[in-house]
Amino acid sequence: MKYEYPDITTSDVAFKAYGKTLSEMFMNAGLALVNVTVDIGKVEEKAEKEMEVKGDDLESLMFNWLTEIIFYIDSENLAFSRLEVEVDGKAFTLKAKAWGETIDPERHHAKTHVKAATYHKMEIKEENGTWTGQVILDI
Repeated sequence: MKYEYPDITTSDVAFKAYGKTLSEMFMNAGLALVNVTVDIGKVEEKAEKEMEVKGDDLESLMFNWLTEIIFYIDSENLAFSRLEVEVDGKAFTLKAKAWGETIDPERHHAKTHVKAATYHKMEIKEENGTWTGQVILDI
């Protein structure tokens, strides 16, 4: 499972992203965010963006990563369907390539507008070889 949407908040949207590596979990967190906004399965790989973000710890890195994706959704009307992510968990840096296209509300079935990622109940952990990231999105 790449991600799921647990019912842990009443007025916002929460997700849990999973990965065998920290990088894979961050990639799946990005996809979970995009999937909240549009039908990710209908997004074609027509445009490519490169992104770099930094943090002071894994939680701030996750927050900054999701904020970067929200920036592209809001400012350039882009949705992504494929991400390649490389996270340095010691330096708290992330480099990514993202492929997607301009959002067409009819074709992509616009869902929910995400205002921001939050730190509320954010949790990033590794157990038994699986990384899990939990995030609540302000909608």
